[in-house]
Amino acid sequence: MSGTIATAAGPVRLIGDNATPIWGMTNAERCRRLAESAGKDGAAVAPGHELLFNLDFVFDPMLLREVLGQPGLVFAWNGVPVVGQAPQGRDPMTASVVDLADGRKLYNRQLRKLEQPFVRDLTPATRREIERRSYFGAYKGVTDLLTKYLWPELALWLTRGAASIGMTPNMVTAIGAALCIYATYLFAHGQYWTGMLAGFIFMVLDTVDGKLARCTITSSKWGNVADHGVDLIHPPFWWYFWGVGLGSWGLALSTQTFALVMVGVIAGYILQRVIEGLFLKDFGMDIHVWRRFDSDFRLITARRNPNMAILFVALLAGRPDVGLVALAWWTVISLAVHTVRLAQAYRTHRSGRPIVSWMEEPVP
Repeated sequence: MSGTIATAAGPVRLIGDNATPIWGMTNAERCRRLAESAGKDGAAVAPGHELLFNLDFVFDPMLLREVLGQPGLVFAWNGVPVVGQAPQGRDPMTASVVDLADGRKLYNRQLRKLEQPFVRDLTPATRREIERRSYFGAYKGVTDLLTKYLWPELALWLTRGAASIGMTPNMVTAIGAALCIYATYLFAHGQYWTGMLAGFIFMVLDTVDGKLARCTITSSKWGNVADHGVDLIHPPFWWYFWGVGLGSWGLALSTQTFALVMVGVIAGYILQRVIEGLFLKDFGMDIHVWRRFDSDFRLITARRNPNMAILFVALLAGRPDVGLVALAWWTVISLAVHTVRLAQAYRTHRSGRPIVSWMEEPVP
């Protein structure tokens, strides 16, 4: 398989050959997809250079982003080149080589985590381990408790199954969206346990579609819009129709209380999103990666998954009405925390100090 191929990012030189499949494709196909995806995102090989991929290895996609941003950079493993952007026709080991076998960590801005990039030799004996490592490598380092600790093993099993039968991320997103709508209907009629089950499956599939896209390098612009669009829009509808469904349990909130709860839930949700957008616009990074406190608070902040945990506990106690009121209070508290953090960031910036993620700061 050795040779040079043309991709959207520029010329690619494949080193060696490897028939061992990874996520239902050859390593050569995986590398081609990585280069094509990078090219479609606007990355390009510098004039007089070429990308090189060693087919004996599977590596973290963040390494490709790094080498595309630094012509002449080659990542190696124990003295063997793995991926790089080297001058055409030159020995890649004469370029600027970074050997990752020394255990160094790099900050993955896209997934908001500081870690040692994954590099592993691909053989039939290591394939399953590599799929597992690459799957977990696609997880965001800063997210909620359920996504970080409860979903992963189930979502891995589903992601492998979807890849093995050729399902695309968009298919998974479509199934999840249908379940999301069904859960909304069930909540509106007070069928909370069935709605919880539909919502639970949707929440897991919401993890699967993204991991499937990253692991099989099949993400698309419209798929990303659909996935994030559903994520962004549906939570307030769930909380509203949960409140509507309380009447079926004889626990309907008074008109005034229901209005106040909805103001807290919906306005709090929207304003938190606005604050996150302002932080990203003004400081170029997610608010939840600024200080370690922000990353820890993201585990429990009033997003869909933590809110569903609140409702689940309340439902176990037979008081879905109390769960909705508690959800509203937690949303308001989370909004207050985000408001204070945004104000503190602006004050820090005005004092002349840089706003830098704690994961990007040098280790003392």
